[in-house]
Order: sequence, then structure tokens, then C-alpha cells
Amino acid sequence: MKSHSEAFDELIRLYLEEHRKKYPAIPNSYRAIPKFEDKTSNGLTRCVITFLRLSGWQAERINSQGRVIDNRRTVTDIIGNQRIIGNIQRIPTSGTRGTADISATIRGRSVKIEVKCAATGDRQREAQKHYQREVEAAGGIYAIATSFTQFFGWYQSNFGEVV
Repeated sequence: MKSHSEAFDELIRLYLEEHRKKYPAIPNSYRAIPKFEDKTSNGLTRCVITFLRLSGWQAERINSQGRVIDNRRTVTDIIGNQRIIGNIQRIPTSGTRGTADISATIRGRSVKIEVKCAATGDRQREAQKHYQREVEAAGGIYAIATSFTQFFGWYQSNFGEVV
């Protein structure tokens, strides 16, 4: 498994390589390197999706949260006092319970990636374990990414070195 800096160095290398292809007229000294971090679930998800896309694969974030509808409004009574009436309504997702955070296709294989940031102590819920069993029973690949370094090592052991 590669160290933290080697995994992120590879991500930055792929990013800069893609940026040079897209914008060849920009000198290297003017290229801004984005800050990649995996200390939050959003940051880790961004690292994984960016890495997979830059490696030539399809990857997308799956939004499995429901919607929030704000039915509140502010009213003024005849004395001039204001108050808020109504409520906030949460509508559950219409998607599959426990679905993974990232859906990808790597070398023609369906890959589902659940992001569980080690820094926040996030754990897999029972619905997610059930979803994992369904994906694997159907012949898909299911992975849990706890850090970008861990994911990068998993990627290399399952799909080989990055080109």
C-alpha cells in the first residue's frame, strides 16, 4: 500500500496531466493545484471521484438523501407582532435504502463505493450491509473507502497500477 503522500501525489499528477491537455497554453508555473483532502466524507468522495474520472473511468456521486420542504412563513398579527407558522417536512428518498455513495464503472465492471471517513468514525449501517450483499450477489464490486490512501491501495490491488 502506498503512503498518504504517494496516493495524493498520484492524484495531483493525474490532475495536472489532464489540466495540461485541456489548457496547453498555460505555463506550468501558473497552474493552480487544488487542495485534495480526505478528512471529511465530502472531501474523500471528491478525491475518489476525481481519481476515477482522471483514470478514464465513469464515476458519479449518488444522492440518497430525501428532500426537505419548508412550509413555514412569517405572519404579522394586527398588533404588529411577527411569528413563524407552519412546519418543515422531510420527504424520504425514493431511491434504494442503503445505496452506496459512489457508482462507478471500471474496466466494464459495476463498482459501488461506500464512503466511511475514518476521521469521523463513520460506520456501515444495516441497510448498507444488505445493499452490499445484493451488489456482490449480482456480480458487482462493492468497496468501502475509509481514506484516499486506503482506497488507492484497494484500487491498485483490484485493477492494477495507474497508467
